[in-house]
Amino acid sequence: MLVRREEPRDVQAAREVTAEAFGEAGRPAAVPAEVTLLDELRLSGAWLPALSLVAVSATGEIVGHVLCTRGRAGGTPALALAPLAVRPSHQRRGVGQALMHAVLGAADALGEPLVGLLGDPGYYARFGFRPGSEHGIAAPVPEWGRHFQIRTLATWQASISGVFVYPEPFGRV
Repeated sequence: MLVRREEPRDVQAAREVTAEAFGEAGRPAAVPAEVTLLDELRLSGAWLPALSLVAVSATGEIVGHVLCTRGRAGGTPALALAPLAVRPSHQRRGVGQALMHAVLGAADALGEPLVGLLGDPGYYARFGFRPGSEHGIAAPVPEWGRHFQIRTLATWQASISGVFVYPEPFGRV
């Protein structure tokens, strides 16, 4: 498997991976909210092409996709990670893990201070994510509690604090 930056020819495959990963069994025609979010983020000013990555199988099939877009933590630029998607036929094979390591490494190399996400603490802790409250970063929705997490990167400073703000499309979808 290879993880690389998404190219224009990968857009439809990334949509399909996301639809498969988040779709409901028995409702194949329903478009998952994550696909709509992906589409709207692509059109927004928050889109960061260097942080849209795909996982490609040995046969050349796109089997996973991850995306970070521009958010804010208080007054500091930060990254919002979502969605992370892996084709169901390739889940539990390390694709998600490879995508996470790659996008976190790329974000760190770009000098970003932190990545925020909403997700399962049991899964994301293995990548160094901790509840945002442990670092003075409040969830945009207080009820998210420990499910709102951040991963600090090399340029993190303890003075960064405040409410995490996701890119505008997250509020619509």
